[in-house]
Amino acid sequence: MTSRPIPQAADLFGDIEATPKVRLRDYLPGLTVAGLATLAAGSLSQRYGAPLTLMSLLIGLALNFLSVDRRLTPGLTLAARELLRWAIVLVGARITYGQIAALGPEALGMVVLTVIVTIGVGVMAARALGFSSAYGVLSGGAVAICGGSAALALSATLGERRVRQAELTLVLVGISAMSSLALVGYPPVALALGFSDAQAGYFLGGSVHDVAQALGSGYAYSPAAGETATIVKLARVALLAPVLAVIALIFPSQLEISGGKRAAPAVPWFVVGFFVVAGVNSTGVIPLPVSQFAAEVAAVMLAVSVAATAIRSPLAEIMKTGPKPLIVIAAATLASFALALLYAWLRIA
Repeated sequence: MTSRPIPQAADLFGDIEATPKVRLRDYLPGLTVAGLATLAAGSLSQRYGAPLTLMSLLIGLALNFLSVDRRLTPGLTLAARELLRWAIVLVGARITYGQIAALGPEALGMVVLTVIVTIGVGVMAARALGFSSAYGVLSGGAVAICGGSAALALSATLGERRVRQAELTLVLVGISAMSSLALVGYPPVALALGFSDAQAGYFLGGSVHDVAQALGSGYAYSPAAGETATIVKLARVALLAPVLAVIALIFPSQLEISGGKRAAPAVPWFVVGFFVVAGVNSTGVIPLPVSQFAAEVAAVMLAVSVAATAIRSPLAEIMKTGPKPLIVIAAATLASFALALLYAWLRIA
């Protein structure tokens, strides 16, 4: 009996697994499940006043057992990937370049510093526990940039002689689990510290692993925090290309791209789309009702994406591994968490 491939979450670049080539009707089962989960989350959100994205995550995790049903794979893949991409683009209709500039070069510089330090901590933790530097780069880079998509792009650059398939799989599993925990645990930390929307947005956008969870945690705090989290998180995503270039220089003899892997594009189209829409919105030509409608649609798409991501997260696989490899991911996670939290607390009004 062949083992079932581990389902992946928030595969923004489409390089962790191929988009299923199926008929349109084959998308319906997975989309229906994700949609019903979101409707249930919306009902709970209205009844108890809880954030929609948080309810979507919890219901999706409760339905995680459905990930073994291959009939749901095409629809869940579409919901977890394509809806997230378009939600990011639509968020641009609520953001202007003035808001991006208001974040300040200091904050954007701190994003760069956080990425560098997080990868460095991953390498040091890996070496201390007897793993290779490459595994530390893989773990730290996945935490620092954009989760599973960054992990696969980094593994393709490092090459299979340095990063084994089992190590890549373990990082994908650990990132998926820790990012889900961050979505649940980080917003209460910001709330307990009395963070403003700007502080919470920077902290959450600068520390949560996957894009879906980063945006979800920001909007779970407040719409304004969600907008700031989007800007900060996409700044992290944009750093993937220069990080890959640096890694290729550090490990030149190991640079290899196998037939089944490909590096992520230098500038993902959804990042370009976000800034284009934000630029159009900065001119004032988008009417306020249209902007508000786009934000509502983006919120629903994001909730569906989070639900699908939670359903597909390989939670059971995490129990099959020993603790040492996951300590490396945890160390990098702690570094990213601490730096983003400290800067938001001390520097952002």
